[in-house]
Amino acid sequence: MAIMLLYGPYADWWPLLSAPEEYEEEAGAYAAILQSHCTGEIKSVLELGCGGGNNACYLKRTFQMTLSDRSEDMLAVSRALNPECEHSHGDMRTLRLERTFDAVFVQDAIGYMLTEDDLRSTLETAYHHCRAGGVALFVPDYTRETFQPATYHGGHDSEERSLRYLQWDHPMAPNQPGYTIDFAFLLADHRCGRTEVVHDQHRCGLFAIADWYRLLEEVGFSPDSVTLETDELAAGSYRAFIGRKG
Repeated sequence: MAIMLLYGPYADWWPLLSAPEEYEEEAGAYAAILQSHCTGEIKSVLELGCGGGNNACYLKRTFQMTLSDRSEDMLAVSRALNPECEHSHGDMRTLRLERTFDAVFVQDAIGYMLTEDDLRSTLETAYHHCRAGGVALFVPDYTRETFQPATYHGGHDSEERSLRYLQWDHPMAPNQPGYTIDFAFLLADHRCGRTEVVHDQHRCGLFAIADWYRLLEEVGFSPDSVTLETDELAAGSYRAFIGRKG
């Protein structure tokens, strides 16, 4: 699984694509789900695939966050935003830290799991790091039932740089089960008056709701799910999957 341009050489543009201030309500919803499904108090949370740390900048107000990602460049972005949090470099499919947590959280980075083996490995990582009575929360952008082709656009400005993007989510070839995200970026550096055009392509997996439940159960979790509803998310469009560890 290659590191995409957005998560490698262009990672320092991430805050202008996905600004931290856009995450407060969403992070609050995740915190509430974790707290309502965990046995006992949640103090420590491991986030797999933390990216630039936007969720963590709000979750750290409530929990002690340990943040992990397979991209060193994205970890650098997160460290700048969350210097008080522990960061660990590793792939969510294989990461093994020598301790457990009250909860494990994986947001949309779970979408990069292309196969059932990939997804199962990540669920096993979460199970390995959950204490007894703990909970794991997984929030894919789509399930097989909810996927629809879509386009999005946006971007942000700083004093020195500006970013604008067009995002296109569309199916892979008919014989492939996932979907592709094509990004077109306009990256303007005001310091030198230069604007660069970049295309970045991401390949993501799609799994049915029944597959999620089956795989969660296979690795040892008691599975459950909830639908997310915030001002930013259309009602019923996002399903979060929960694994409780007995």
